[in-house]
Amino acid sequence: MQNGYLELKLAHELFKKAPDTLSEAELARLGEVAGKQARLEQRILASTEAAVVVIPQPTIKTRLREISQRYASPDEMAADLERIGLDTDKLADAVERDLRIEAVLDKVASAVPAVTDVDAEIYYRLHPEAFDRPEARRLRHILITFNNPVEKTIARDTLEGLRPTVKKVEKFSQAALRHSQCPTAMEGGQLGTVKRQQLFPELEPVAFTLATGDISGVLESPMGLHILRCDEILPFGLVPFAEACPRIIEKLGEKRRREAQREWLRKQLPR
Repeated sequence: MQNGYLELKLAHELFKKAPDTLSEAELARLGEVAGKQARLEQRILASTEAAVVVIPQPTIKTRLREISQRYASPDEMAADLERIGLDTDKLADAVERDLRIEAVLDKVASAVPAVTDVDAEIYYRLHPEAFDRPEARRLRHILITFNNPVEKTIARDTLEGLRPTVKKVEKFSQAALRHSQCPTAMEGGQLGTVKRQQLFPELEPVAFTLATGDISGVLESPMGLHILRCDEILPFGLVPFAEACPRIIEKLGEKRRREAQREWLRKQLPR
């Protein structure tokens, strides 16, 4: 029974598919993972920690509902369960067993000492590169391409004429939709968040000197002629510790919990 449920669960986790839709290679991988998982789960459930775990019925019903939502219809789910030798009662038993295993691992993880602000600050000081935000801006552009000197002159005149009329973001967006020959025209010319070395070299020096709301002069790149608008200058440089601290505590706490679980599982395996 449990191998059937493991097959059902792992097919979704590994491949986002029902077991009967897997290829031969996927089925072979599924069998290998399921065998290892079954042996490990037996050891977990034989532990002293598992002896005191009780799973409430509402929790089991919630997990069963999540499983049923993977199927287009109850009949499709019933057919899949029948194929692997399960019915709804056996599935409920297997789900309860699965939840007990999760509860044991959560219990192991919960015994890990909490990460303190001091721990977080030590990590922050030792890994400054992880908290160094690169210079970045939110930019828009209007691009007009050309194929010959005459078209280039017309494009330049068009962009020069637009520059004094598109200082407001709404006006720039409308002009981009009307004139720009870049796919970004449909989004008002938005280039999104742009970091250093993501623009053409011909555009970057000017782009990163614009103040918020500024419109560049007409610039030429291998794509054509542009004007740029700076919508926002994003914060850059070293993230203050006070801002980074909650994220560090969360990251280190999760790392400690995973390590505690791995060490505990290692001890459950036969030597």
